[in-house]
Amino acid sequence: MDTNSEHKIGCLHVAGLILLTVFLSVSVTLWVAQYFLFPKPFTPVKLNQQEETTLEHKLQQIGLPALIGANPQQPEDLTPEPYSETNAKREVSLSEKELNALLAKNTELGEKAVIDLSENLASAKILLPLDPDFPFIGGKTLKVNTGLELAYANGRPVVKLKGVSVWGVPLPNAWLGNLKNVDLVSEFGGNEGFWKSFADGVEDIHVEEGHLLIKLKE
Repeated sequence: MDTNSEHKIGCLHVAGLILLTVFLSVSVTLWVAQYFLFPKPFTPVKLNQQEETTLEHKLQQIGLPALIGANPQQPEDLTPEPYSETNAKREVSLSEKELNALLAKNTELGEKAVIDLSENLASAKILLPLDPDFPFIGGKTLKVNTGLELAYANGRPVVKLKGVSVWGVPLPNAWLGNLKNVDLVSEFGGNEGFWKSFADGVEDIHVEEGHLLIKLKE
């Protein structure tokens, strides 16, 4: 094989590698754009009949009937009766599936938000459609992940923002008001206001894999 033939074959190899590289780059770019800028809606969580009945019972115990599977045209029971707190349930106990089912059933967030419960951590994924007039990425969908530590220690609730990510990129603490990993109850609960009132009314918060429990004081 002469030198010219070898040179032509070498050029073809180089051209082929360049084309392959361009093809892979374009494919990856399109996939990333599709994944980050046009994420698919979440699948709304649905409960079976037994799970729905259990959740309705829990909601009724805390004074929130008619949220799941009820007829909106049916009026609430307005039978006169004396007020009493005897045997009143002072705790909210919900599973991760129940929380997500409530989002899907009673709000427009079923396809835009999903909640995860793990040890002392409540996490959320949220899809936020951007206004078409927003610069550069108007009309796209913003994908936000966030985590909140929830616990109870030393007789007080613990609420800490663990972080916020946008399209998988964690935001700097300075952009979050330097509140990352700060116990909001300890930081802001010393003065009159929301966090003090919140802390004074909570007896316990417990988050574990797939389950949330909040106990309220009298």
